[in-house]
Amino acid sequence: MERYASAAYRELWNLKLTEQTKSVSHEDALQGRRWVLIDAEGRSLGRVASRAATVLRGKHRPDFTPHQDAGDFVIVINAAKVLLTGAKADAKLYHRHTGYPGGIRTTSAGKMRQEKPERLVETAVRGMLPKNRLGRHLFTKLKVYRSAEHPHAAQKPETIAL
Repeated sequence: MERYASAAYRELWNLKLTEQTKSVSHEDALQGRRWVLIDAEGRSLGRVASRAATVLRGKHRPDFTPHQDAGDFVIVINAAKVLLTGAKADAKLYHRHTGYPGGIRTTSAGKMRQEKPERLVETAVRGMLPKNRLGRHLFTKLKVYRSAEHPHAAQKPETIAL
C-alpha cells in the first residue's frame, strides 16, 4: 500500500495522465470532411474505383485510422463514359439473385454500362471497401451519377485528378 502513497509514484501517475494520445477522436475526424468530385469520363473503371475507395476510407489523410470513418464524401460523374479495357465489356459477368429458386441473373459489364452505369461503378467501389459495418457505412458516402449533372453543388466539391 505504501507504493501508492509514495511521491515518486504519484508523480509518475500524474505524468501518465497528462500525456496526450496520438489517436484521433471520432468528433475530430468528422470536422475535416470534404466533398470530392471524380470525373470518370475516359478513365478505366478500376482506376476510378480504386481512387474513390481510397478517399472514402480516408487513407489519403495523415490521421487515418483503420477502425474509424475518417474519409471524405465522393461524387463520381460521367459513369456512362467509363472505360472497360480489353474484352471486359463481353467477358466480365455480374451475377445477382432474385431470391426465388433458379432466379440467378447474369449481366455482362457492357450491358450494365449501357443500362445502369451507376451500378457498375458502385459494384467496383464496394468490392474495394471492407466487408463489415464500417464498409457499409463508407459506401453510403459514395454518390454516382450517369452524366455530368449532380445535385451536390452546394457542398462545393473539389475536383481531383486521377
